[in-house]
Amino acid sequence: MSDLELFVSIGLSEAKAKETIKNKNLTSNLKKVINEFPKTDQPLTNYGTLLYHLASKLKSQDFKYVSLIDSYIFENKLDTTQRIDCSLEYLRSLISEKIDLLELDKACGVGIVITIDKIKQTVEEIISQNKNELIEKRYKFNTGGLMQEVRKQLVWADGKAIKNVVDSQILDILGAKTEADLAPVQKQKKVKEIKPIEKKPLAYEPLSIEELMSKVDFHKPGENFKTDGYVVTTNTEKLLSQHLKETGGKVITRFPPEPNGILHIGHAKAININFGFAKASNGECILRYDDTNPEKEEEKYFTGIKEMVEWLGYKPHRITHSSDYFDQLYIWAIALTKKGLAYVCHQKQQDMQGFNPPPSPWRNRPIEENLSLLNDMKNGIFDEGEATLRMKVTLEEGKQDPVAYRIKFLPHHRTKDKWCIYPTYDYTHCLCDSIENITHSLCTKEFQNRRSTYYWLCNSLDLYCPVQWEYGRLNMNYTVVSKRKIGKLIENKIVNDWDDPRLFTLSALRRRGFPAKSINSFCARMGITGAQAIVDPQMLESEVQDYLNLTASRTMVALEPLKIIITNFDELNKPCSLSVPDFPSDPDKGWHDVKFSSVLYIESSDFSQNADKDYRRLTIDQTVGLRYAGIVIKVIKVITAGTTIEEIHVQATDVKTAPKPKAFIHWVSNPHEIEVRLYDRLFMHKNPEDTNQVPNGYLSDINSDSLKIVYAYCDEHILKSPVLKNYQFERLGYFCVDLDSKDTKLVFNRTITLKDGSSK
Repeated sequence: MSDLELFVSIGLSEAKAKETIKNKNLTSNLKKVINEFPKTDQPLTNYGTLLYHLASKLKSQDFKYVSLIDSYIFENKLDTTQRIDCSLEYLRSLISEKIDLLELDKACGVGIVITIDKIKQTVEEIISQNKNELIEKRYKFNTGGLMQEVRKQLVWADGKAIKNVVDSQILDILGAKTEADLAPVQKQKKVKEIKPIEKKPLAYEPLSIEELMSKVDFHKPGENFKTDGYVVTTNTEKLLSQHLKETGGKVITRFPPEPNGILHIGHAKAININFGFAKASNGECILRYDDTNPEKEEEKYFTGIKEMVEWLGYKPHRITHSSDYFDQLYIWAIALTKKGLAYVCHQKQQDMQGFNPPPSPWRNRPIEENLSLLNDMKNGIFDEGEATLRMKVTLEEGKQDPVAYRIKFLPHHRTKDKWCIYPTYDYTHCLCDSIENITHSLCTKEFQNRRSTYYWLCNSLDLYCPVQWEYGRLNMNYTVVSKRKIGKLIENKIVNDWDDPRLFTLSALRRRGFPAKSINSFCARMGITGAQAIVDPQMLESEVQDYLNLTASRTMVALEPLKIIITNFDELNKPCSLSVPDFPSDPDKGWHDVKFSSVLYIESSDFSQNADKDYRRLTIDQTVGLRYAGIVIKVIKVITAGTTIEEIHVQATDVKTAPKPKAFIHWVSNPHEIEVRLYDRLFMHKNPEDTNQVPNGYLSDINSDSLKIVYAYCDEHILKSPVLKNYQFERLGYFCVDLDSKDTKLVFNRTITLKDGSSK
């Protein structure tokens, strides 16, 4: 019988059956439900609605209960969809495979019959409590509340029967509907109350990752077995009980970076999710360094990782290392080998790669021989690559027997020369999670195909098994985040180091001036879905702009200075120092003084000798105002040397008497020189690693204009600025003080430009 014929046989229409077949999971579940249903001479259409509902609600951990639920449906013990839902809820709450059928019956209301007389009596009592309002509103009265109240009192009553009785009794009280009852409700226009406008200070309101994580549907501590796909063993109940005793029922997460590179924007999402969920649950988050590969681990990475976690605003409950557990991990490797679940293999790495590698010819060697060879590996008898310890398990994608231990004759930064074999991620990660009583092992989607190894290894060693939850990885266009590829950029002197502001490492973003709050809010906006996100940098930049617009104080800087001489300055009677607001839209936030004299500098782009009609700034024939100075300037003479403009002589008029100019521009007087680094995207293409778009590789896709250095003029009031201090250079963008700054020379990085239209 085809799937279509099978589904039609339980009463589905042909159209509904075809729609169901499009859903692979539902099709599989429904076939299982039908095939395990007891043999009967009665037509399956009698049970079709209930069987379909059961199939639509099934999770993988429910499959072992299908025959039992089917038999209850067949015996009319589960005769409503509500009772089926209650049966699944009860069965999922069990750790033990022993099912108390009396408790199951009680949970599902089996045998409880609500007579029509009981329904009528209950409806009558509830209507009598609302009779006056019912008579007043007649058929405009909301009957939904009545039926909900009846349902509370008569949990197992049939919903259709309740509705019929409610409708019947209301009809007896009110009689047939009149024309007034049938007329649509006239909405009364609300008179708007005019309230005095209260000026509220502008504030940046980032999206909270804690609030987001408080709404996710994760299991409660100790209820790991309720998670879809979790593997339950005979010892699960005992292990979970011990786990709860040790943790006190707290949520415990961990952030487990490898200390062989600097954290990037994708790690920011992982940090926010792990620390954010722990914080939202009043739990703990551990910073655990996954230091199982001594080849590329350096102290600067350990300190750099901790620094970035704290910069984002999180404090680890404690800091641990995978190497803390090397002794215990090796003991468990011996135990796994003794159980015949691990073996020493001599295949070369290239022979184990791919999805269909040949099986190891050493897979079935005797246990005692494996134990002896494992000991030889530990004692340095084999050369690197000559032997590995492999686990007898198949991953979801079909890859067989992942490596648990490999040989590396390298000293470890913490264990020194004690070991020459080191455990792999596949072996170490889940066992460290178990040791640390992690409740929620949160990781990116690419680790989903290792979940089977995770559960298999904990259960094979009879250890507490956490739950692995996966979320979508965050990727950014116009960049690379691979440690190896960033290393190549540094090696080829394309970027200076891991914190080069053109990269999307966290240290680079901090150096460029991106605020931690903006990064956290951006990560929260990405959500906690399983979908992989590839986003444009503009999404992060927009978050940064919103924050800096309200927090970065303003100052005037000329990036490409053009000298202006006010020929009638003395006649203006202007002071030599002007007080300027730090935030023009909110003067209460503070002020600073700037110098003002007959010689000042404007942005060279704010003057044009051959302007078109849309140009709004200074020209030979067009005046322009100077911000905060209260004057309008008009060109008198342009002094050039060849094609270069050396200076412009202007005449100034008080803004109160001069015709209104089309624009006001920024300026600097008595300036100090600063170095300004103007950063742009490092790569030309969205995905520089796409060989179709970039056939010669990402190193060939470098934007030659990704860094431009200019020597600008600023006012002296910013000379004492601390490193990483943010400013808005008026009309130009947001900038921050770079780490290279010295007392004698300030260096600024352009964090980001202004939003479109902000500089006009």
